[in-house]
Amino acid sequence: MASVSVVTASSSPKLERCKRIVIKVGSSLLVERKGGLKREWLEALAADIADLHSAGADVLVVSSGAIAMGRTVLGLKKVALELEEAQAAAAVGQIALARVWAESLAAHGITAAQILLTLQDTEERRRYLNARATIGTLLHHRAIPVINENDTVATNEIRYGDNDRLAARVGSMASADAVVLLSDIDGLFTAPPAKDPNAEFVPVVPRITANIEAMAGGAASELSRGGMMTKIEAAKIATTGGASMLIANGTRLHPLKAVREGARCTWFLSPSTPVTARKRWIAGTLEPRGTLHIDDGAVAAMRAGKSLLPAGVRKVEGTFARGDAVILRALDGGEVARGLVAYDAIDAVQIAGRSTRDIEAILGYAGRKEIIHRDDLVLSGDGGARNEDDL
Repeated sequence: MASVSVVTASSSPKLERCKRIVIKVGSSLLVERKGGLKREWLEALAADIADLHSAGADVLVVSSGAIAMGRTVLGLKKVALELEEAQAAAAVGQIALARVWAESLAAHGITAAQILLTLQDTEERRRYLNARATIGTLLHHRAIPVINENDTVATNEIRYGDNDRLAARVGSMASADAVVLLSDIDGLFTAPPAKDPNAEFVPVVPRITANIEAMAGGAASELSRGGMMTKIEAAKIATTGGASMLIANGTRLHPLKAVREGARCTWFLSPSTPVTARKRWIAGTLEPRGTLHIDDGAVAAMRAGKSLLPAGVRKVEGTFARGDAVILRALDGGEVARGLVAYDAIDAVQIAGRSTRDIEAILGYAGRKEIIHRDDLVLSGDGGARNEDDL
């Protein structure tokens, strides 16, 4: 049995204090083996989500279940589906899945939105920025995005493979404070409890070590793709992105309420905040592809927490694409900031120094009003502190 240093549950975060939460729901929790929806369970979870939402939290849901629901409609009874069968089942089941989430949340006066992602949407910066902007806009309007992998087009070679890791990627994309994985187990044990009666429960994981990884094991159910190992991998992604991750037992009714009331669960702690992690990624990880020279007014605006508008750009250098990192320099040549640019270099050159209202006439399409949004900016010497109105 692997050893683990003891960290008490009292040192873990509190779900009700998190401002932005991603909740992952697995197929086996949502759908019976024969394909029937667990409606009572979903309604109880929706009530829990509504409680968090009404308290002011932004909530995102990553929900499995499309294939499990669609395979029954199509009469696909075998356990292992061929790729094209799984994709067909997803195409049918996704409609039903979106409908039941919309109905369950609407009962609490909440608007649901469907987002289907592929691996490229979180790996390619251009698509990442598009998805992040859509999610941010939905949350601004107090809608709850219900997210799933786009199984109708994803192949085994280009997919997340499980929604645990998808939830962690979404958490990083949305700058979430917490990612909650609802499972059929209370959390992490020092060994698979079904095989080892002496396995000890681990309430808090301050850092993922080789010992922690060694504790993972056990196969997933026939309706899901995940297991404890995928949850550990998801925890690496989430905590690196600044979000704490929680594994909790979702088989009971009102599972989130149970966590808030002290039910046993495992927290994986992050060493940083979402904003700090994102700023570190922009400032220190991405290789700059170009330089924008900006005027004194733009420098002052950015230091006041504003975005960089085209009007403040005096010169564009380099060959870059939308989503690439660029350096921002003042007129004296000093580096002011780094950020992710919202336009390709060829378009940035055309709109530099111009008003945002002229963008559509110049480029022929209505682009973003900011050439770099404040959420994608890191000021030189910025320790990662969050502006009050940061995403």
